Amino acid sequence: MSRTDERPSGPSRRSSVEPQGHGLRLGAWDAESDADVEAWFRGRADPDFRRWNTPMTLDESLEGARESLRQRAESAAEGKTVAFRVTDAESGVTLGQVGLSGIDPYMRRAVVGYWVLPEARGRRIATRALDLAARWAFADLGIHRLELDHVVGHAASCRVAELCGFAYEGTLRGAAFDEGRHDAFRDAHLHARLATDPAPQGI
Repeated sequence: MSRTDERPSGPSRRSSVEPQGHGLRLGAWDAESDADVEAWFRGRADPDFRRWNTPMTLDESLEGARESLRQRAESAAEGKTVAFRVTDAESGVTLGQVGLSGIDPYMRRAVVGYWVLPEARGRRIATRALDLAARWAFADLGIHRLELDHVVGHAASCRVAELCGFAYEGTLRGAAFDEGRHDAFRDAHLHARLATDPAPQGI
């Protein structure tokens, strides 16, 4: 049987249930919601976010942020990515974002990333959201290997990865864009968590 004839053993459909736990809820972003657009824009325009992340498209306006959310909805519909708005489970207040990209149903692999709004930092939001998203990816998407990489020197992100059971696997040379540039690169640390790894405790 050729590779193209084989089918992944993981589930072929995604659950419509919003992941919930650790006092958080993960739901879809709404490109037509002004509140969602404003939160997305603020998160990605934050200086600390831009210090460590250089997206392919930098949203320089609210309309640009709205278009980014629309594009992510299209990508999610095609099964390529997942973007979750992280909210407080009780109040519904937006706290940040956690998402999957590079979803490979054949190899059952994906890459996870996250960010937290400035006012929500210092409350272990990223740690709780990452663990919640990882558990969902393993259970609902049938993912076997979930990868996470961050720019070398980003100690806070490294700590989040370790707390969530993402083992450090090495350095990826020139794997990330340099700060604010698409013509220069910097190294990144690679972490990964397998569906068969022990679940982290105490999150």
